[in-house]
Amino acid sequence: MSTARHIDAFLEMMSAERGASDNTLAAYGRDLAGWDAALRGAGLSIETCGTGALEGVLATWAKTGLAPSTAARKLSALKQFCLFLQMDNIRKDNPAHSLRGPKQGRGLPKVLSHADIDALFTAVESDTSVKGQRLRVQMEILYAGGLRVSELVSLQAGAAARVLRPGATPALTIRGKGGKERIVPLTGAALRAIADWLPLRESTLPKSAVARDRADSFLFPSSGKSGHMSRERFAQLLKDLARRANINPARISPHTLRHAFATHLLERGADLRSVQTLLGHADIATTQIYTHILDAQLQSLVEDHHPLAKIETL
Repeated sequence: MSTARHIDAFLEMMSAERGASDNTLAAYGRDLAGWDAALRGAGLSIETCGTGALEGVLATWAKTGLAPSTAARKLSALKQFCLFLQMDNIRKDNPAHSLRGPKQGRGLPKVLSHADIDALFTAVESDTSVKGQRLRVQMEILYAGGLRVSELVSLQAGAAARVLRPGATPALTIRGKGGKERIVPLTGAALRAIADWLPLRESTLPKSAVARDRADSFLFPSSGKSGHMSRERFAQLLKDLARRANINPARISPHTLRHAFATHLLERGADLRSVQTLLGHADIATTQIYTHILDAQLQSLVEDHHPLAKIETL
């Protein structure tokens, strides 16, 4: 069996046994295809190569400027794939087991100011077209709940409609990474945007019966094979919005709004554990990266409230 078929079998296992998302499977597929191509260029294969060959690939990638974080991700995918080959008796060992990825510092997230967010919302509210209303509700939900872009574009129309019912809890149940569910409260502005969007939504459904049936359940339907707007399309619309708001599009991405949600909550006094829950982070260390923006505030807090701070001399 070729490496490509082994990769397909690995991805099937990841989907069936571990519930990996389509995005995760696509990322694994790309990374493993990259390893396969690099080794084949040297006349080798993942099924037969040794640890030294893998180290050589990593060294080559480093010389060509591959980011340490990307190399670490590619190595993680390879380690899991080699373990799969070992468990299926295709290999007797795991040549990637002892490999360590390049050292990497943890980059700080790009942060939008409150003025940036205001400019984005002013720009989106000026467009009263159907597509403008769609982007408005997407922005309101994304910034209100700190959703991942994949969670946003795949929202169900029925779930959004339920939050508008009298007496309903103004919150969405989001299924995030690993199938874990979390509750995401919505602001009044987000609820009003949903109420304005739902009557317009049907006009955006595909004309084709097959595509319409596939898209019918989604809040943001599309004629694509997923049935809903793609992450790439939303990112493109967001950059177009940034231009209208006179913000450099390079500073804006769907994840930038998620960063803004977290940092702005912490700025206003939210506790780290609550923000972790809202973001759906499994490890609080992932959430702690947002606290870099609080250094000045924490210094002021100590100076104003620490019992020894006001004692100038002993």
